[in-house]
Amino acid sequence: MTEPSDQWTAVDEYIVEQLLPADPALTAAVQASAQAGLPPFSVTPNQGKLLHLLARVQGARSILEVGTLGGYSTIWLARALPPDGRLVTLEADPRHAEVARANIARAGLADLVDLRLGDALDTLAKLEADRDGPFDLVFIDADNRNNPHYVRSALRLAGPGTLIVVDNIARIRGVGVTAEGDSRVPGTREVFEILAAQPRVCATAIQTVGAKGYDGFAIALVTDGPAV
Repeated sequence: MTEPSDQWTAVDEYIVEQLLPADPALTAAVQASAQAGLPPFSVTPNQGKLLHLLARVQGARSILEVGTLGGYSTIWLARALPPDGRLVTLEADPRHAEVARANIARAGLADLVDLRLGDALDTLAKLEADRDGPFDLVFIDADNRNNPHYVRSALRLAGPGTLIVVDNIARIRGVGVTAEGDSRVPGTREVFEILAAQPRVCATAIQTVGAKGYDGFAIALVTDGPAV
């Protein structure tokens, strides 16, 4: 009997085969990240294409990404920008940042991408202090424990029409049952509470299955004014 996860992976493979032609820069980014020993936490190809399409539908000229890893999702997002656009991506691990910089440069996107190394909470605080916004799209794909802080910062760096996408909201480490004392579940649930309490936000979330298993995205549209 076929396991559900095998079917999910097979469907993802079919989607990629039909709708995502071979892409040397993205393939090289995946290979370079694996060879460098980076964890396999990047979005899947079809999820990357979804982020790309969201950014294009948004007409994004400025994008903020929290969690660069090897730069795979960064490449997808940056490719949606116009020639004078910009993407600020935040990475805490120097080794990850080194691999990401090489991957981004290989994709010909170094002029569009500003990779900032350091703890995301500190970097976000500096972005806020410098009033370095608003961003048209914010993608959060980092440690779940700090997602509430990232979402609050994203709201302060947003303007009317900003789209905020939060990854990893429905895995075992998301809103589901997990080991006692695991702070990642409360962190994810707090994200939902923050979005639900914001009158200036219209939000939903979707569960996903695929090559990475069971997971999901939260998607929020900022509709009016600055956050308090």
